Amino acid sequence: MAATMEDSPRSPEAKLGMRVEDLWDVQEPQLSPNEKLNACFESIPVSAFPPPPSNQEIEIKSDATLAEAVEILAEHNILSAPVVDVDAPEDASWIDRYIGIVEFAGIVVWILHQSDPTSPKSPSSRSNGTAIEAATNGMASLQLEGKDLGSSTTTSGNFFEDLTSSELYKNTKVRDISGSFRWAPFLALERSNSFLTMLLLLSKYKMKSIPVVDLGAGRIDQIITQSAVIHMLGECAGLQWFESWGTKKISEVGLPLVTPNHIIKVYEDEPVLQAFRLMRKKRIGGVPVVERGGNNPVGNISLHDVQFLLTAPEIYHDYRAITAKDFLTAVKSYLKKHEKVVPMSRGLITCKKDCTIKELIQLLDHEKIHRVYVVDDDGNLEGLVTLRDIISRLVHEPRGYFGDFFDGVLPMPPNSRV
Repeated sequence: MAATMEDSPRSPEAKLGMRVEDLWDVQEPQLSPNEKLNACFESIPVSAFPPPPSNQEIEIKSDATLAEAVEILAEHNILSAPVVDVDAPEDASWIDRYIGIVEFAGIVVWILHQSDPTSPKSPSSRSNGTAIEAATNGMASLQLEGKDLGSSTTTSGNFFEDLTSSELYKNTKVRDISGSFRWAPFLALERSNSFLTMLLLLSKYKMKSIPVVDLGAGRIDQIITQSAVIHMLGECAGLQWFESWGTKKISEVGLPLVTPNHIIKVYEDEPVLQAFRLMRKKRIGGVPVVERGGNNPVGNISLHDVQFLLTAPEIYHDYRAITAKDFLTAVKSYLKKHEKVVPMSRGLITCKKDCTIKELIQLLDHEKIHRVYVVDDDGNLEGLVTLRDIISRLVHEPRGYFGDFFDGVLPMPPNSRV
C-alpha cells in the first residue's frame, strides 16, 4: 500500500478502512478512482460496519408517552429510535415487532399541530380515541387546561410550559403519532447487503439512518447513521484510497450542492417555530439563523434542538414571543449553566470553499454536527454542505443497481406529514 497506518489499526473503523485498501489494491488498473471505490464497497457486507460503542440499540416502546420519548432521545443524543409494538408476540418477525421509527421530526409535526390549530389536520392512521385525535381533526381552537395556545407566529414562552405540563402531552403515546413516521414500519437492510447499497441509501435516497436487521432473531442488529459513516471516513485518513479522494477541495467535487439562493433560512427576529415549520415543510434537518437585512449567519437551529423546547420550557418563561435569536440565546445560557457541551453551545461552525473533503470530514466528526455553512471572507453565506452531500461524492449508483429492491417496501402512510 502506498499509504499505511500503524501495524495495528487505531480503531474498528480504521480496520475497516484497511479492508477497503486491500480491495483497492487489486482493482483493475483501468478503472477510475470512483469506479474502484464502488467495487470495493460492493464487496463488503454491512455486517462489517463497526457497532456503536455501547453495542446496544436504543428502542422505545409504543406505549411510551411523547414526554418519555423526548427524554430518551435527548439523553442518548440521538435523532430517532425504532418503536417496538408492545402488543407484538415474542416470536414476531421484525416487520411485526416494530411499528416504525420515531424522530424529532415527527414530534415537531405534533408540536406544530398544537400551536397552529387553524391549519388543516389529518387524522392519525393509528389514532384510537386518544387526545391526539382532537389535535389532528381540525378543531377551531385547542385549549390546554383552559389556556388558548393561539397562533405559532406569536407563541410565547408560556406556551411550552403549558404544553409540557398538559394532560395532552403527558398522555399522548408514541404510537398515536405514527402518521408522522416515514415508513411502515421502516426500510431496512439485511446483514448480507453491501456497503454500497447502504451508502447510496444514506446519500442519493436521503435516508438519515438505516436499520440492519437480523432475520433470524427478528430484531434490529444495529442502526447505521450518516454520522457513523462520516466518523468511519475520518478514521481512514492516511490510507491511499481515502487520500486520493479526501485531499480534493470541496469545490473540485461540486460542493456545496446548496447555493446561497437555495438555502432555507430564518431571520433572527422570526418566531422560532417558523424554523421548525420550515424544516418540516422542506424536509430538512436544520436552518441557519441570519441577520435581518443581511446574509451573515449568526447561528443554526436543527430538528434535534426541539428537545430544548420540551425538556427545559422554564428558560422561555419571560419571552412574550420566542424569536430564533431568543431561542439561541436562551439555550446557550441554559447549556452554560448546566455545563453541557453540545454543538449549539459552541456557536456556528463554518468553512471556506478551499476546504478539502478530508478537512471537512474531520470538522464534522469532531464537532458532531450534521451540516457546515460555507462562507466567504466577509462571513456571508455561500453554501451549505451536509453529511449526505459528502457521502454522495464518495460513490455513485450503477445503472439498474437497485432493480426491484424497493418493491417489497411498504410505502409511507397516505397521511404522513413528515
